Amino acid sequence: MQIHISPNDGVPIYLQIVNQVKYLVASGRLQPGEELTPIRVLADQLVVNPNTVARAYRELEVAGLVTKRRTAGTFVSEAGSPLARRERLKILTERVDALLAESRQLGVDLEELLGLLRQRDALLPGPTTP
Repeated sequence: MQIHISPNDGVPIYLQIVNQVKYLVASGRLQPGEELTPIRVLADQLVVNPNTVARAYRELEVAGLVTKRRTAGTFVSEAGSPLARRERLKILTERVDALLAESRQLGVDLEELLGLLRQRDALLPGPTTP
């Protein structure tokens, strides 16, 4: 599990951990049932207080994204898929908002942007939407 924190970006470190774990689950890089890095190990890797990581893991547990198993560790919840989908949509919504704002600044109208999206989608491998 790769987590990177930035102590100077104004977002509390525990929230940076929470957001990155949510992204890893939403993107499929962390699968249901997969164990998260132990609290002390992650704290050592990030050079932060273990309480910071523990707080992040508690937030994730309250959100239903992870489950704690006594003496066994913290695991991605088997029931986390609806949250994972919601997180994927949240990530895409933020990117769509940024794309719309940029297209407006560049003077590209919505129909032209949609045409460009369809054109680019046709060039990418994988399943497409009808």
